[in-house]
Formats: sequence, structure tokens, C-alpha cells
Amino acid sequence: MKFSIDHKSHVPLYIQAEELLRDLISKPEYADGKFLPNEVDLARQLAISRTTMRLALNKLVYEGLLIRKKGVGTKVAAMSVSSRSNNWLSFSQEMQARGIPIKNFELHVSWVLPPEPVAHFFEINADKKILKLERLRGRPEEPFVYFISYFHPRVGLSGEEDFKRPLYDILDKDYMIIATLSKEEISAKAADKFIASKLETEAGSPVLFRKRFVFDQGDRPIEYNLGYYKADSFIYTNESRRE
Repeated sequence: MKFSIDHKSHVPLYIQAEELLRDLISKPEYADGKFLPNEVDLARQLAISRTTMRLALNKLVYEGLLIRKKGVGTKVAAMSVSSRSNNWLSFSQEMQARGIPIKNFELHVSWVLPPEPVAHFFEINADKKILKLERLRGRPEEPFVYFISYFHPRVGLSGEEDFKRPLYDILDKDYMIIATLSKEEISAKAADKFIASKLETEAGSPVLFRKRFVFDQGDRPIEYNLGYYKADSFIYTNESRRE
């Protein structure tokens, strides 16, 4: 594919290059995760310096439209999935409501001794095993979130449940437990080797880390959830209304 810009135009070259890139990434052959031609080839075709080309590329990287990896190249960012903090749905229900197909890449159920923060949250002894649920989920083409959930023994989960069903649907319909309140802590961190391997990214890459503390109708703790989201594939939005 040939690219060109107007060198006689009063519009600066880097802005023309930026607009050309915006048009380029909207085309089917480059959209949603495809690699662009390399910077040198683009600059040569447009008859501009690499510095000018880099200015245009960096603008789109800053906006989250492109992803650059040293030694690999520049690719179009896949459309980000977003989640709203004031929308009380399970992950499966929320993605279904948005029309986003979700695949379970891994699902592991085990009985473990609770880590200290979990035991403290549940107000239970650390020598009693509890149910741990691990799920690696994402779009059909790649995972973008790794969940770890611990459940209070009071909930009564056996570990034999069909966890391909929406989690809070299981709690509500099978155990008469309604998840009513969620308190969350959100931070950014670098992926360690384990999380990087799960999310198919590089160690040290940014991830969105979310702790979720879930309570039932009686404000009793029922779930301690950790979520690791691939930063370039997920947006977490928060909405507040002033009364």
C-alpha cells in the first residue's frame, strides 16, 4: 500500500502524518492488533524525517491507539474492554450486556489455607481451608484478565459447581446469597513473571490490579477477589454523582 502527504500544504508534516495514521488504523487490514509498516519505511514513503514520523506515532501511542514494543514494532491497540464500577454485575453478565464475547482460557478450583489478608477479611482462623477459584478470561483471541477469588466457608460452595456460569448467579440461585455491596481498591503495578505468563505479556508490563471485597445483604463478607487486567486491553471507569 502506498502512502503520501502534501508537502506543499500549510498543514505541518507531522500533523498530516498523524492524520494519515488515524486513517490507516481504521482500515480492516490494520485494525485491532495488526502491525503497521515500520517507522523507517513509513518515513521513506512519506518523504519525511524519522523524527517527524516518530512525533506522529508517539501522539497515537500516548492516546492509546498504538502500542510500541522495542525490537518488535508498532501495532494497533485492540479495542479496549471497559468496566463500570457502579454496575453491579458479574464479569460474565457485564460483558454479555456489552455484546463482548468472552472465553475461559483456564479455570482452577482448589481448597487452600487462606492467606493472612483473606483470613483477616473473613474473620476466620488461618488453619481452616477455604475455596479458591482461579480464572483466566478474555476475548476469544487472547486473555486479558486473571481472577483469583476466595470464598467464606459460610457461603457453602462445594467446588463442584459449574463456574462457567456467572458467579453471582450461582450464589443467588443455588445458595440464596445475594452479593449486595462491593468495596474496591485499584492500583497500577508491574506484572511479575507469573502474571505476565498468564496474560501473555512481558514481565514488568503494566497491569491494572483490583482488589474487590464483596458483602451479602447483611453486610457479611462472602468473597475476596483479586483481578489482574492487561493494561492495554482494559479500561476501568468510575462514575460519581453529586447529590
